[in-house]
Amino acid sequence: MFVRKRPLVKALLIFPLMALPMVGWAKNTAPAGQAASVCAGSVADSGVLLTQATSLIAEVDQQWQDLFSTWMTEMGAYLQASSWPEIHPQARQAKVPVIMYHDVLPRKYVSWDVTPRELEEHFELIKRNGLTPISLAQLMTHLQTGLPLPEKPIVLTFDDGYEGHYTYVFDLMKRYNYPAVFSIYTKGVGVNTGDASAIEQRRGRPHLSWEHLKEMVANPLVEIASHSVTHPLDLRKMTDEQVRRELKDSKETLESKLGISIEYFVYPVGKNDERIRRLVREAGYKGALVMHEDAAEEQLAGESDNLLAVGRWGQSRFREAITKAWGGPPLPKASRTGSFNFNEPIQLKRQTIDRIPLIMASGGRPVTIHAKTRYQVQEILDKYINRKAIAGVAGGFFSLEFLDSNQMIGPVLGQNSGKFIPGRKDDNVFLTNRPLVLIGPRSVKFVPFNHEKHNTLEGIRAEMPDVTDAFVAAAWLVRNGQPQPAEAFGRLFDYNAERHRTFWGISKDRQPNVGVTTEMVDSVRLGKILERAGLQDAVMLDSGASTSLAYRGESLVGYTPRPVPHVVALAPPEAVADCKVANNQSVR
Repeated sequence: MFVRKRPLVKALLIFPLMALPMVGWAKNTAPAGQAASVCAGSVADSGVLLTQATSLIAEVDQQWQDLFSTWMTEMGAYLQASSWPEIHPQARQAKVPVIMYHDVLPRKYVSWDVTPRELEEHFELIKRNGLTPISLAQLMTHLQTGLPLPEKPIVLTFDDGYEGHYTYVFDLMKRYNYPAVFSIYTKGVGVNTGDASAIEQRRGRPHLSWEHLKEMVANPLVEIASHSVTHPLDLRKMTDEQVRRELKDSKETLESKLGISIEYFVYPVGKNDERIRRLVREAGYKGALVMHEDAAEEQLAGESDNLLAVGRWGQSRFREAITKAWGGPPLPKASRTGSFNFNEPIQLKRQTIDRIPLIMASGGRPVTIHAKTRYQVQEILDKYINRKAIAGVAGGFFSLEFLDSNQMIGPVLGQNSGKFIPGRKDDNVFLTNRPLVLIGPRSVKFVPFNHEKHNTLEGIRAEMPDVTDAFVAAAWLVRNGQPQPAEAFGRLFDYNAERHRTFWGISKDRQPNVGVTTEMVDSVRLGKILERAGLQDAVMLDSGASTSLAYRGESLVGYTPRPVPHVVALAPPEAVADCKVANNQSVR
């Protein structure tokens, strides 16, 4: 749709140029004494106008290209949204604290109460530290699509519908222009039994009235979530039918009374399990918030199990939370051709999935180095590409026959030399159907290794004519977007043992990635983790004692790894723009 409009925009910009001859004609009608100067001025002015118009056309053309790329990127994020209620891998990289408050009143009676002065201090800290409060709807969209958030996002939630939420919170929200979520249990609306000193009885506190709520929801800063009908202490102890009434009746009452759609649920006291989540789903909610009584179990939003159990932090950890807030890396710009993306800046990311910590670097252009002997990964980066590579990991497997040998298991082609070295025939036979990694200036291929076809330069060129790098990896961890089952590893030694692991591959957004695990893990589980991390294809590299990742001159593993002769690295696009295509020389 944008492309079709561009010719019209250009035509509108070019139209003034059509008037240039008329300008010249008008100036040439000046008195004869002024003819020469006017004519010269006409030519000069025409040249200036032409230059300005050409520059403007180029600027608008670039703006349309940027707009098209942004539109394609965001549209792609929606089209590639995670399967509900799963959280998108891109969103797991962000760190979004969802803060949970309860009552706000001048005198605190329990530790989770907050005074108006303390809440205003929190709002002021948000402002001073450059955080951006976002709505729950915006957070949920981000969690399912990976769409980027502001640089430092935070979500504010207030439970139980206390009168102080209208008296103090609503006023502060309007003053600071901060959105917030209020979770309401309908049986408590308008109930003002007892006084605030009877604090151990939740229902002893004054609550919001329907009039309060109607005034609040008229303001777009306010979101309302269901908190059940009666606020039961543990939904898990109720029958299915009882839970359904709590979920359905509260939703219907809030929608009927307030004239809005209620899309999110907040578990009373945070109590839930798979059965309760299923019933929440069946009741028509799009997501749900939890709480944990043990602060050690509290989660940032992207660390949550799924959209039906989004974690929150208690307000007592507010100051810690604001130091962690990060909206995650931007989505890579979409390509019109769907080609590989080797033009993004290199970024380091740390994340934990299924209790396994990962250190990953993504972006840039992939390059491999086959050294003359064994070194630490960072030494190889320093020696062979003059520190141009920003990140690198231990690469393919190598022979341990000699201490200083650089003999690889299988054929190898390193971009540092452009020389193809065939694998030993005795080794190659056992590598059949393992992933042969082929890297070119603009693409990457993973093909099953065939010892009869792929042990010559001509053989790998038949697969990729402009190949610059090649080696045989241990096994696919993720193949065409699918984690590999145990049977896919065949006779690979110790694939099911728990070890530190090294991997590299291509993400679903077509960027190269390298990484390591910092806890021991088996190969099958790692494949599932990497698929959740967003990898479309991933292969296992030299692991165990060789597991190593260097980033910007520093090793990021907490031990001294075994030296290796081969590295898979990421370099900025400009650093390897002159990469070598394999020459005809083979070394035997």
